[in-house]
Amino acid sequence: MARAVRKGERGKRGGDIEKMAITLKQLESREAWLEHRNKYIGGSDAAAVVGLNAYTSPYSLWAEKTGRVPGFAGNLATETGAYLEEFIAQKFSQITGKKVRKCNQSIFNSDYPFAIANIDRDIIGEDSGLECKSTSVLNTRKFKGGNFPANFYCQCVHYLSITEKKRWYIAVLIGNSDFKIYQMTRNALDQCPEWCESSVYIEDAEITALMTAEADFYELVKTDTPPAIDGTQATTDTLNTIYAESDDSVCDLTAFSTNLRQYINLKTQIKELETLADEAANKIKEFMGSSGGGECDSFRVSWKTQTRTTFDNKRFAKEKSLDFKLHRQSALITMIKYADELLAQPLK
Repeated sequence: MARAVRKGERGKRGGDIEKMAITLKQLESREAWLEHRNKYIGGSDAAAVVGLNAYTSPYSLWAEKTGRVPGFAGNLATETGAYLEEFIAQKFSQITGKKVRKCNQSIFNSDYPFAIANIDRDIIGEDSGLECKSTSVLNTRKFKGGNFPANFYCQCVHYLSITEKKRWYIAVLIGNSDFKIYQMTRNALDQCPEWCESSVYIEDAEITALMTAEADFYELVKTDTPPAIDGTQATTDTLNTIYAESDDSVCDLTAFSTNLRQYINLKTQIKELETLADEAANKIKEFMGSSGGGECDSFRVSWKTQTRTTFDNKRFAKEKSLDFKLHRQSALITMIKYADELLAQPLK
């Protein structure tokens, strides 16, 4: 059952005042919620729409929304996240002094009929919401220096758009050993609270840009028009799922002759570049000799000896022994990260 909970006025057109309505809808089960959610663009879809989700591409999301592939049903990580949500919300309240309440209803905004918001928590007495996240300690570097992942950002901008709230907080439990809070605000005068890692000001133009992208994407879903194909693993996996079986037919690829030449040329370049990279590594290995490590300027190299156990079932049957052999790992070259933030820590 749905009910309108708030109305507001938009700009005038020819003397008429447009009305905006925010509606809450209660669904009777998780299955009903999942089915309902697949008909709309949700907060967790927002980053994929604009190409900022590492695991879902625009094409794979489109294939899911159009029923070509099954939607994500969850895994142990998402189950753990759901289990930890209440703890994260309580920890947020303990640190900030803000009271929160769970929101079990789906939220709709008449300005964005293609969108849905299923938020974690409302902040009581404040025009704000809370997103609760848990992540592996392996992702620690993504939260350094006041930063947080782009998909979190897109999700909360989506929620700010649908709910019309002024602020959104992100509380993150990192590997059960660290807890960080971030603020996203539509108020340019807001300061960063002392318990926040950072505060990000969200301009109206950013909200407009995201919701326009979502509207355009939803139109592709409605018209069954695929978005542009990209080279992400998500798109590759989706195509392999959709076209899991082949037949004996032969199609005309004349229109894709440029793509075929590009593919062959790039594969050749990759092989040549890999050979050049191996040549550079071998020169370093030859100079290092028996040294297990090396350093210079912004680089650290490791080439360690390891013992490998191999199993020869025929020999084991006769001699009841395993074969232990020494080998050296390939030279591991690590460069200090500068602007790219790709590599490891500087030398100490």
